[in-house]
Amino acid sequence: MSEVSEKYSALLKYFQKLGRAAVAFSGGVDSSLLLFAAHEALGEDAFAVTARSVLMPSGEGREAEAFCREHGIVQLFVDHNDLAPIRFNPADRCYICKRALLGKIVGTAKMNGAAAVAEGTNLDDLGDYRPGMKAVAELGVMSPLKDCGFTKSDIRELSRRLGLPTAGKPSMACLASRFAYGEELTPERLQAVDRAETYLREKGFDIVRVRVSGAAARIEVPADRLEALLALREEIVPRLKETGFVYISLDLQGFRTGSSNEALPAG
Repeated sequence: MSEVSEKYSALLKYFQKLGRAAVAFSGGVDSSLLLFAAHEALGEDAFAVTARSVLMPSGEGREAEAFCREHGIVQLFVDHNDLAPIRFNPADRCYICKRALLGKIVGTAKMNGAAAVAEGTNLDDLGDYRPGMKAVAELGVMSPLKDCGFTKSDIRELSRRLGLPTAGKPSMACLASRFAYGEELTPERLQAVDRAETYLREKGFDIVRVRVSGAAARIEVPADRLEALLALREEIVPRLKETGFVYISLDLQGFRTGSSNEALPAG
């Protein structure tokens, strides 16, 4: 048995010990594998709880619902649209937001008989600035992928073996992560980013971020796609200006996860 197969076996046993369980399900790579495993281990005693939120890319909700329909998994929903506590995008935004969201998910899970709630953190997530992990610990939410030793590459490899549609899906973080710390978050600004990124994905840039500071949008794509994006400059610039941005730039360092955290003080 391969190492990733052994980890999956451990994951199934992990869920089998829980009894009835809920998975905080976004439709992303990590939570999709987690939900699939929970359902395989527990059958009807596993269900998904998904947030409906202006903070999430618009396509994510549709894909999450399609995944649950395809696999016959019960999916419940919570609304998470109160921006007041994170209006000016503080450095601990992820903690504040995740504490509120997971609180709603835990409440819904308990009302529906779940003995445990699981979320999709993996080992690779521990290397970045992720204040939201504090909320996971405070609320007693479990992180089975991390506990069973899964890395992101493990998750993608296993997802391919299982035929999951998310195996090659790019990571899709919360839209608030596109804004510089201190920037005001409003539904209109979040939707502008969502529209801009949706447009760029439709142009063939599957991995893309539109980072916002004031009226400026800074586009990140992988380094090997910079020339392709520049070739479409005359088309892209007016389209992004239509969404409300005044200045459009391209980040010459290319895409990297968590680049907004580079502005945080060291330590």
